[in-house]
Amino acid sequence: MAQQMKPLTLSYSTEIVVRFNEADPLGIVWHGHYVRYFEDGREAFGQEYGLSYLDVYHHGFAVPIVKFQCDYKKSLRYGDKMIIETTYTPCDAAKLLFSYQLFNAATKELVAKGSSVQVFLDLKSNALHLTNPPFFQSWKEKYEMS
Repeated sequence: MAQQMKPLTLSYSTEIVVRFNEADPLGIVWHGHYVRYFEDGREAFGQEYGLSYLDVYHHGFAVPIVKFQCDYKKSLRYGDKMIIETTYTPCDAAKLLFSYQLFNAATKELVAKGSSVQVFLDLKSNALHLTNPPFFQSWKEKYEMS
């Protein structure tokens, strides 16, 4: 009986500081900025693993977000440092699935978690790409175990 390998989980963590313009007059981060924090984490992941927006763009594709979900647990405040943990979720479909966890760097408390789904858009035809583009298939073969 052949042993089936579980897909490799790829994660990357980065730390950022809450900026002044992200907080309301009480110093609390506005909820809409969490989308940007997830994107900061996704781009840091992409820089680490060769899947940044520019990497994708140079292959003739964009990867627009088609679904975003966020569960807020605790507030962040101006000056807080946060750790964004971004995890790639393997799938067979031509899309990128990521999950995110934001932690307060000082207290290690979970402040938010969520996920995003991105699809491949061919920049020449402006059409949705329904199969994995060759560069992404190669990327998957490099980082996933099947």
